[in-house]
Amino acid sequence: MKKMLIVFILSLTLVTSFQKTILSPAEPTPDSEELKLQDMLMNMLTPYISKDLNNYYYPEILKDFSPQVTPWEIEVIETRRVNDFRGFLLEITFEIEPTDGGHWIPVGKDRMTYEIVPGPEVKLINHTHLKTYEYPPEL
Repeated sequence: MKKMLIVFILSLTLVTSFQKTILSPAEPTPDSEELKLQDMLMNMLTPYISKDLNNYYYPEILKDFSPQVTPWEIEVIETRRVNDFRGFLLEITFEIEPTDGGHWIPVGKDRMTYEIVPGPEVKLINHTHLKTYEYPPEL
């Protein structure tokens, strides 16, 4: 009888924990200060990125449309101060997969480094095209 009671309690515990982990909705991740600052920076850099990607892709690689940039798809690879602590000559390097903008199909992958100085002035200092993806002819 004791064994049956223990088995019943263990099975009830397992079923309850299974329901909590599988059936309950996922908890939203906290919105950290770092993530908010990164998102603000990407919002401010997106026009520069869009212009530079458009100059690279259109019309040599993409003939029918210009590549589109989504700020939430920009992966920051490295940030650095060029002129030491509290210097305001900064560089940021990131990877991005521009899309077609309509179906959000990636058209390529690029690594870009920008120099940001007071003013603010934003200047592309390095652009490495990593991949060109095959774009489906008709969707």
